Amino acid sequence: MGKITFFEEKKFQGRCYNCSSDCADLHTHFSRCNSIRVESGVWVIYERPSYKGFQYILSPGEYADNQQWMAFSDSVKSCRAVKNIYSSSWKLRLYERPDFGGQVVDCSDDVPSAYDAYKMREAYSCVVTDGAWVFYDLPNYRGHQYLLERGEYRQHSDWGASSPGIGSFRRITEF
Repeated sequence: MGKITFFEEKKFQGRCYNCSSDCADLHTHFSRCNSIRVESGVWVIYERPSYKGFQYILSPGEYADNQQWMAFSDSVKSCRAVKNIYSSSWKLRLYERPDFGGQVVDCSDDVPSAYDAYKMREAYSCVVTDGAWVFYDLPNYRGHQYLLERGEYRQHSDWGASSPGIGSFRRITEF
C-alpha cells in the first residue's frame, strides 16, 4: 500500500507517527504536523477527521515543513492512500454545467492554466475514465487541492470543492 511518517515539528523533529494504512482519525497519534516523509505510495492528507476539510496530495518525498505541501495550517487529522493510480493513460472530461451538461473538454495531459488551454475558469462536473488527477483552484498548480479518482462527479462538491473554480490540474504520475 504505502508508508507515510508524520512529525510534529519541522525538519522531521519531535514526536512522529508511522502510518501504512488509511486512518480516519489521527488525533491520538500527534497534535500537530509540521513535516512529513512519504516513503512509498501517494497519500491524501486532510485537515479534519473522517477525510474532511482541505486536502493535500503527497507523492514520495520529504516535506520538511508544511508550506512544502501548501498547507494553510499545521492540522492533519486523517489520511488515506490513493488507490488505483497505476495507469498507462490518463483521461478526464470536464463539463461547464452540473450533471454533465454544457460544453465538454477532453483532457489527457497536465494543464497549468485551464483558462489559457480551454478558456475555462469553472468546471461543474467531471468524468475521470483513466488515472487519478489533482485539481487546483488557482493556475500553476497552486491553491486548494482536490483528488479525483476514476468515476463520475455530477457536481463540484462531489470532489470536495466549495465552488466550481478550476485554475489548473495534473495527472498523478509519481508513485
